[in-house]
Amino acid sequence: MEFIDYYKILGVDKNASPDEVKKVYRKLARKFHPDLNPNDKEAHKKFQQINEANEVLSDPENRKKYDQYGKDWKHGEEFEKARQQQRYSRSDGGRGQNYSGDFGDNDFSEFFSSMFGGSRSGGRSKETKFRGQDYQAELQINLRDAYSTHKQTLTVDGKNIRITIPAGVESGQKIKLKGHGGPGINGGPHGDLYITFHIQDDIKFKRSGNDLYTSEEIDLHTAVLGGEVTIETLNGRVKLKVAPETQNGTKIRLKGKGFPVYKKEEEFGDLYIAYTVKLPTNLSDKQKELFRELAKLSS
Repeated sequence: MEFIDYYKILGVDKNASPDEVKKVYRKLARKFHPDLNPNDKEAHKKFQQINEANEVLSDPENRKKYDQYGKDWKHGEEFEKARQQQRYSRSDGGRGQNYSGDFGDNDFSEFFSSMFGGSRSGGRSKETKFRGQDYQAELQINLRDAYSTHKQTLTVDGKNIRITIPAGVESGQKIKLKGHGGPGINGGPHGDLYITFHIQDDIKFKRSGNDLYTSEEIDLHTAVLGGEVTIETLNGRVKLKVAPETQNGTKIRLKGKGFPVYKKEEEFGDLYIAYTVKLPTNLSDKQKELFRELAKLSS
């Protein structure tokens, strides 16, 4: 496996703090995000490398393994366990290899090869199967896309994976795709892919759980005399009756017009609408006179 310098990919020093890594990652992720570079394959590849580098360097345990084992960092735990086992004789009475001290790249690769790909003397040893590394990925989608079940294609480790995103997924929610992680060793099973979703804010609607919140402007005469108003929802437009003498800030609830409940067919939250009364401007002299008459009647 070719060594990948994650520090170089992010452009940070090996002594960079976690906050520095996080800051640089966010800046680069925004720059190379596929949504901003839809037809740029190099940007897509760079985005994947940036995510992979952040996955390693932002996690203290992963970073420690990477600094210690380099390109073989994903198998650091297996190496440590195997090195401990190699200090003792095998159960068949044969002599076990005993390694101690620090390992350079060649020593480590040779030792790893002897454990996982046959003995150094050329004899065939029993191969141990190890499960592949789990992958972590992040996916940004907008609120309106999260409203409906839809498909998207992710590029992970150079491979395109077609996934179905269920309606109602929440920001911060993580799902697992079994077997889409790193390859196993000696025929071991693949690891899994964990995808964390980030739902972008919407201009019109705010989401809280499965409920949606929005505001609707109505003119003064509709607020005073009553009437009808057409409201936009995420699954179409609906007409509502406005009661006479509706006050500014009045809230109404549309049951079942909110966000779909995750993996529950035909279940939805509610939509809450706050009315804002728009005061008239640029009144004519006649209109102003009528308001004066109304003010006199009110007093």
